[in-house]
Amino acid sequence: MKYALLNPRWEFSGSSYFGCQEHHFPFELLYARAELQRAGHEALLLDAQLEDLPLAEVQRRLQDFAPDFLVVTTAPSYLFWRCPQPELRLPGEWMRALRGCARVNVAVGPHGSATPQAAGRKLSADVVLRGEPEQELSKLASQDWLSIPGCCFRREGGEWHCDGRLAAADIQALAPLDFHEYPLQLRRHRHHVFHGDGRGAEVEFTRGCPWSCDFCNKTLFRDRFRLRPIAAVMAEIESLQRHGFDYVYFIDEIFGCGRPAQALLAELEPLPLTFGMQTRIDLWDEDGLERLGRAHCVSLECGIEEISETGREALHKGCRLSTNRLSELLRTARRQVEWVQANLIAPDQADAAHLEHMEAWRREMIAAGVWVSQPVPLYPFPGAPRYGQLFGPPDDLAWERAHAHYLRINRERQYFSDQQAASPASLAELEAGLGEFEGEGIKVA
Repeated sequence: MKYALLNPRWEFSGSSYFGCQEHHFPFELLYARAELQRAGHEALLLDAQLEDLPLAEVQRRLQDFAPDFLVVTTAPSYLFWRCPQPELRLPGEWMRALRGCARVNVAVGPHGSATPQAAGRKLSADVVLRGEPEQELSKLASQDWLSIPGCCFRREGGEWHCDGRLAAADIQALAPLDFHEYPLQLRRHRHHVFHGDGRGAEVEFTRGCPWSCDFCNKTLFRDRFRLRPIAAVMAEIESLQRHGFDYVYFIDEIFGCGRPAQALLAELEPLPLTFGMQTRIDLWDEDGLERLGRAHCVSLECGIEEISETGREALHKGCRLSTNRLSELLRTARRQVEWVQANLIAPDQADAAHLEHMEAWRREMIAAGVWVSQPVPLYPFPGAPRYGQLFGPPDDLAWERAHAHYLRINRERQYFSDQQAASPASLAELEAGLGEFEGEGIKVA
């Protein structure tokens, strides 16, 4: 069979998307291509974002390739599956425009993992795969779709069969990516680095997280903590170095769990390579942070979320350290790593005194050289624990309901990220993304 794997040319006008808008490797498609080819299928990967391809050019390439299956990801890279844009406007436009280029249109991503039938309808897809799709796509070549974990599909007549399982990849079995026939020469972005020059790429070492924080949208994909072999990770890094890359960003949900992370740092230390990652500062001590510095870590993003012990407990962070100890570790990290960032979440029911306390701590840490984000409201992504607490299991209107809640909290608290000013104009920009939602009967209070 022939599979075409498409990363759309992303843009987020009018969206409340929180992630970086630069290009990042579409790992779900890169791994899938390798697995498909290993199973004997033909696979064409089109990264329209990296190549800046318009729809017409993608359509031409697909017509030349004549695929049996067209696979489109609904969020930009595994790095942002946990915080995707809530709307499906852009991937929907691309899938509808490309309908007819393949026999079967397949959607993968966080939206279909949470609400497969609604995602399939919005995208005009024939198949939606829930969970991690890399090792399931080749099974679509058979006629036994009912046996595929997480395979949801539209039957003749329009009725949907929705499988309640979630696919989870065996990442130990994923071969190292060699990026063959992929336009690496176009890639330069160094994720979460804000100074200097160089060429950046992304790498995955671990997948999933052993914690279950209320705010984290990892439950329906990238949930269970797993490790890739260090040899496979190093093979990818060395391949990227041969192509001129001098910085990598680990897309792991939590980098630094257990002894394997220390073993990887030892492998990285002699290389002329810098790296960045996201982690929990309570995974590290002074010796570990010193090893990070020796291994040439230049960017460290840490989820603090709440500055009070009771606040972190309410979010089920599972953090055993005091705020003073967290602050001390952040200061130590800044002496080893050029950029250290701590992120905060604004509690839904915070009083003015607590918000003032958060701001005072934020200013104190910034004065010590640690950048701390302004507290932003928690987005209740469908499938995350907080969504279940607020609304119960996700249904076909889950994304609309979550977005309406987010807009209401923004109005009440006037919380905005560093990229959004608290003003009527920014509220209007957020509401512009509700165009497709209003037809579903969801009203913003």
